[in-house]
Amino acid sequence: MSRPALEVADIFRDHGPAWRDTNRGHVSLPQLKVMSAIESCRTAALGGHVARCENRSCGHTVIAYNSRRNRHCPKCQGAAAREWMEERAAELLPVPYFHVVFTLPAAIADIAYQSKAVVYDLLFKASSETMLSIAADPKHLGARIGVTSVLHTWGSAMTHHPHVHMIVPGGGLSMDGQRWIAGKPHFFLPVRVLSKLFRRLMLEKLTATHEAGKLAFFGEHASLADRQAFAAFLAPLRKTRWFVYAKRPFAGPKAVLAYLSRYTHRVAISNSRLIWADARSVTFKVKDYRIEGPGRYKTMTLATSEFIRRFLIHVLPKGFHRIRHYGLLASANRAESLARMRQLLAVAAPATAVEDPPSSASVEPVLATPCPCCGGRMLVIEVFEAGCQPRYRPSVPVAAIRIDTS
Repeated sequence: MSRPALEVADIFRDHGPAWRDTNRGHVSLPQLKVMSAIESCRTAALGGHVARCENRSCGHTVIAYNSRRNRHCPKCQGAAAREWMEERAAELLPVPYFHVVFTLPAAIADIAYQSKAVVYDLLFKASSETMLSIAADPKHLGARIGVTSVLHTWGSAMTHHPHVHMIVPGGGLSMDGQRWIAGKPHFFLPVRVLSKLFRRLMLEKLTATHEAGKLAFFGEHASLADRQAFAAFLAPLRKTRWFVYAKRPFAGPKAVLAYLSRYTHRVAISNSRLIWADARSVTFKVKDYRIEGPGRYKTMTLATSEFIRRFLIHVLPKGFHRIRHYGLLASANRAESLARMRQLLAVAAPATAVEDPPSSASVEPVLATPCPCCGGRMLVIEVFEAGCQPRYRPSVPVAAIRIDTS
């Protein structure tokens, strides 16, 4: 029998209790809650159900445990991404879409780690204001644009690397809203101009936030609480080039959806990147972005305690929104803006799905995923409560699986 695929949950279950005991007093409550959610996700502790293929000749049966739907859990993001994508699909326009990345310098990333909610929020604001301002400039596009921003806080090795990925339609509305202004097919906005404005806005916002006493400083950065020390700390950053990257446009709306489904609900590391774990270390796949071609894919081995620490530094503050929309796609005016853009682009509004009225007849619950053996419907034949085991007992050994049932 093949070895079950390694998961972050396995590492947490095997080594989490000892790690928590060793790091007692240095782990935040949100981090502890994330560990607990991942450890119990899709286990008997949460209950679940038994489903069987409706085709009697097949009879494939699975035991599926419920999920915690925690946004930091590698197993729970698939369903969340699908739901979000269904909502976004109707908003796509028949225009080129561009991918732009704004990255904080390492020095500011260190500050961000000690004041996550504050600095991450400034990153969102400075990057979105940069895009909207430069796009509105008549020297560039001269239009009002829409932006979808997604926060990532990690590099491939799970180090702290805060950056924002943006998906931007290649055009926008004229300032009077009477025309659609299309950007160039393979070029949207000048990266150097974006970089300079982003640098200025971010440093201005950091300075104002520091003066308002909203930044926290600990350890080796404790001295930065002083106003003059903080100004001296920021001074070199005013002269360096900040990283803003713009990729080529996507090959149509379907490619945009494919990209978003991979990036919007990603966590620090996916289970598919894990290779091996033992009592002392964890080995996983990493990508070296400085190298082109197959040689960029390598492996890294970390002590188990360091692997857990790196995973947990990416736990977001409670209630913090890591996906945000700006400009024409801001929630307040999104529907009106989309309707106007479709009108100017001569695109029909997407059809609204009409749900069938519920039937009075009892219907057996059906899983969203079909039978992996024959493609038939998987009918739920038993539901069991949290902490309980299913009454169903297979005549031959069947491996319990963990799928998202929410």
